[in-house]
Amino acid sequence: MQRRTFLRGSALAAGGAALAAPALAQERIEWDMVTSWPTGAPGVDDSARRIARTISELSGGRLNITVHGAGEIVPAFGVFDAVSQGTAQIYHSVPSYWTSKNKAFGLFGSFPFGFTAPEHMGWMYHGGGQELYDRAYGQFDMKGFIAGNSGPQWFGWFREPIETVDDLRGLRMRSNGFAGEMLRKVGAAVVSLPGGEVFQALQTGTIDSGEFIGPWNDFAFGFHQVAKHYYYPGVGEPSSAEEIVCNRAAWDALPDDLKLIVETAAMAASEFTTTNYDINHARALKTLVNEHGVTLHKIPDEINDALGAAANEIVKELLADSDPLVADTMASYAKFRNETAEYARYSYAGNMNARTFDFAES
Repeated sequence: MQRRTFLRGSALAAGGAALAAPALAQERIEWDMVTSWPTGAPGVDDSARRIARTISELSGGRLNITVHGAGEIVPAFGVFDAVSQGTAQIYHSVPSYWTSKNKAFGLFGSFPFGFTAPEHMGWMYHGGGQELYDRAYGQFDMKGFIAGNSGPQWFGWFREPIETVDDLRGLRMRSNGFAGEMLRKVGAAVVSLPGGEVFQALQTGTIDSGEFIGPWNDFAFGFHQVAKHYYYPGVGEPSSAEEIVCNRAAWDALPDDLKLIVETAAMAASEFTTTNYDINHARALKTLVNEHGVTLHKIPDEINDALGAAANEIVKELLADSDPLVADTMASYAKFRNETAEYARYSYAGNMNARTFDFAES
């Protein structure tokens, strides 16, 4: 009797195992991630692949994401439409690329004289930014999360020094989003290009000035080979957020635990990516100056003041925009920016300005 009971129990266990395997197989979800970056591009491509790997590992392989560089499935600027329409399930890019869809998108990426990277995440997490972000992407049947920040960008590479606002008038400058709009207001001829196309445009003279994020990326793309004058600070983008955005139907189909894994991976990427950029930018800048003869320039005060005035014009225009989403987002952004900027004078800026000496290293 005991033997028959044991055999019956063993048979049930074996049957359960036989049923479990197909059930687990059915739970495995395959997504394609399209990106705006050339495969191998420092920082941005690294981040996209790290996020995909983190999601796969945290989910035990239940959600597997295959990453595709720009041009493999869709062009760099085609990822938004691809995910909105369901051609791919998720993309990795920057919100600043989508201002032609809705001006509010640009505010989630970067804004001239705006947030630092920590301030930007503070707004998203604690200042109502995520709720506005959800409104914006919801109009296109998508759900997204900020997933990193490249920190302060640079103003750009120039063949000849610039000294006055007149030097910018008619200059063909690579830029995007509201940074590009700011430059247009002071007379520059703005050209919007993916990062992977900037070197060739600089080399052939299609543009007179270009940049892509900062020293780490710019060095890898070889901009120093065609221009030696490198200007800071990048007031057009004091920080630049990266994002992962999912097709809404694909997102809604995920079980709750996988949704939490995707959201958590995005939050983790925000910290890792920003700190990764900071140290690699610092190291690359030393190499550019010490080994490649690059000359660093601070933007002249006249140019800085003109750009600041142009940025404030954009703020006023957005506050008065007829689209409630644009006006609401700008109002929320401006309020949080002014609050954090006032405190930063004493905290971050105060300590940065006081830190005028090097530590002993041995």
